[in-house]
Amino acid sequence: MSALLELRGITKTYRMGKDVVVQALRGVDLDVRQGELIAVMGPSGSGKSTLMNVVGCLDVPDGGTYRLAGTEVSKLTDDQLALIRNKRIGFVFQTFNLLPRLNALENVELPLVYGGDGHERRSRALEALRIVGLADRVRHRPSEMSGGQQQRVAIARALLNDPALVLADEPTGNLDSRSSLEILAIFQRLNEEGRTVVLVTHEPDVASHCQRIVRMRDGVVWSDERVLRPERAASKLAELVPA
Repeated sequence: MSALLELRGITKTYRMGKDVVVQALRGVDLDVRQGELIAVMGPSGSGKSTLMNVVGCLDVPDGGTYRLAGTEVSKLTDDQLALIRNKRIGFVFQTFNLLPRLNALENVELPLVYGGDGHERRSRALEALRIVGLADRVRHRPSEMSGGQQQRVAIARALLNDPALVLADEPTGNLDSRSSLEILAIFQRLNEEGRTVVLVTHEPDVASHCQRIVRMRDGVVWSDERVLRPERAASKLAELVPA
């Protein structure tokens, strides 16, 4: 598998007020290959969120190089970065980030609305909702859905532009155990279909469902290990279903 993400010597410093300087990233080297399912873990202040902001083109590093599918991201303009975020990266957040006045279908359509692409918008959104198992909830608003269903809408929205990379920041943080397994099973299935998925999590149980675990500490990659037999979320979920 070829490298989708290549980070070399990535540094990022934030200034907090006049005298406080926080070195969030201190020279991160990381490769992510096409088709991997990776968990990024670390305590608060370890740099994992800053790293994900850089990987997601939400922030630019102070130093080092970052290539996404061969493109040197740090040299792009703001407009070019916005285009990459819209077309090549799908985002899933802990808090779902759905608009309460829109139904599931309308929420999923948003990336195409903002991107100015109206071609087959509705059919693509319907297909994305079908992929996550919500074909029967397209007219429901967020208040009419469970947390797990709302997160599935968020995943469908992330998939709408067929991104090369899906970034999920604590995607199970607001969910119960059953809903968490449902979401992890979706990520595993997407990965089996060839998607590259990077999950940020502090939960070892979530990380155990991934193929690789990258641990951050003090702004660097502290460890990087492969999981020989990742747990199957679908199998765990089956154990919760009464016979």
